Parts: sequence; C-alpha cells; structure tokens
Amino acid sequence: MKKVKRKIIKIDEELCDGCGNCVPACPEQALQIIDTPKGKKARLVKELYCDGLGACLGNCPTGALTIEEEEAEPYNEEATIARIKEMAPEMLETHLKHLNEHAQELPEHHTHKMSKKMTACPGSQMLHWSEKKKPSKKTATIPSALRQWPIQLHLVPAFAPYFQNADLVIVADCVPFAYANFHQDFLQGKAIAIGCPKLDDADYYVEKITQLIKSAKPKSITVLNMEVPCCFGLVHIVQQAIKQAGKKIPFESVTIGIKGEKI
Repeated sequence: MKKVKRKIIKIDEELCDGCGNCVPACPEQALQIIDTPKGKKARLVKELYCDGLGACLGNCPTGALTIEEEEAEPYNEEATIARIKEMAPEMLETHLKHLNEHAQELPEHHTHKMSKKMTACPGSQMLHWSEKKKPSKKTATIPSALRQWPIQLHLVPAFAPYFQNADLVIVADCVPFAYANFHQDFLQGKAIAIGCPKLDDADYYVEKITQLIKSAKPKSITVLNMEVPCCFGLVHIVQQAIKQAGKKIPFESVTIGIKGEKI
C-alpha cells in the first residue's frame, strides 16, 4: 500500500514500561503489548488502524506516546471497524463518536466507509423539517448590527481599523442563516470575519488570522461554528492562529445546531 505523510502514534521504547494502559484507551484497538528483549512494550498492530487523533495519549503514565507526522499507511476505517468488532465490539460506539468529534482533523487521504444513509460528508447530508410554530403576523424592522465591510476572511484587511482592540467574532458562514438572533446575540458592538473551514483554504486562514491578531491585538475572540463535524475545523484554525501569534487572548467557541439552537 502506498504510504502518505500523516499524523500517527509514535512509541518511545525507552520510556514505555509495558503497563498496557494505552491498549483499552485506544478505541481503534490499534495498540498491543508484546514481549521484547527489553521487557513488555507497546506496539502498533498496523499503521492503518491508527487514526492519529491521540485518544490514548493521556493514559500513558511515562509519556512514551506522542503523535508525529511521518510516512505511514493511510488510516482505513473499514479495516478498523472490522478489527474493533473482532477484538472489542463494546468499543465500536466509542470509536464512531470519537471519529465524528474529530472528523475535521482527518486529512482527505484517510479512507472512510460511511453509512449508506449518509453522504460522504455528514455536513452535506440532506435534511428537511417542517416549521412547528406559525410565524407571528406582527412584523418589525430590526436594524443591522453590522458596522464594517468587507466581512469575508479572504477579503478583510488584517490592519483594518475596525479590528483594532476589538471583540472579534469569527463565524462559519452558515451560522447567520441557521441562528435567527445572530445580530442581536453575537454581532452587537463586535468586529466580524466569516469563512468556511470545509470549502476554503485552512492554511491560508491560519496565516490570515495570525496576521490579524498580531496587527489588531483584539480584546477577545469568539468562534461560531455549526454542529456538523467539518465545521469544527474553524475552532482549530483560530486556536492554531492564536498559538502562532503568541498572544494570550480570551477565547470562546459556540456551536449552533442545524435547526438554529445553541448547543
């Protein structure tokens, strides 16, 4: 199988004492304990079972486990599920939940076998629901809380005066359509930048937001994302930018459900 550069577990044999705590902590059942000339040690069963998300890291008392980027076989979801069903079927639900929570962290070359009822991306799954409440006959004009232009992350200048020392809200572009009170609850008195972590260039976003933070020195940053897995990428993009900027900034993330509720 052709290898790709991706994140995968790395085991330091000098630090590993063979305690085995990592084995049940890995939902994918990718680790095992074997006898070696240096005693019991943890080993990766197969590279294709490791998703590189590091669920096992916090369970190693010696710090022998790390996640590193290197040449490895692509993660294979179908083979992993088959192994879980064979070795620890009770872990299957944990694995699927873990994978969905971190779906945005898995690169495109990872292979996944999705449910037949689901499209390739959970965020693209077609859904429809009927409105339960009848709209009120009373109407009122609500003023916009927007105080700047442009707002798209590709277009906003990082040095724009409206970003200077501002409370900044970085928004997945589907959020204002889903959340009816967006202007009232999240935009009042704030600067804004919007984008899509799935369709746009994530690396560019990290670079742009890093530049914005260094230049504007915002007072706080709030990220608004949708509940679909790919949209959580925006949170990680902003967190990475804050880290690269080397600034300590109050940070908050808010998730909006596809039916318009805060989660």
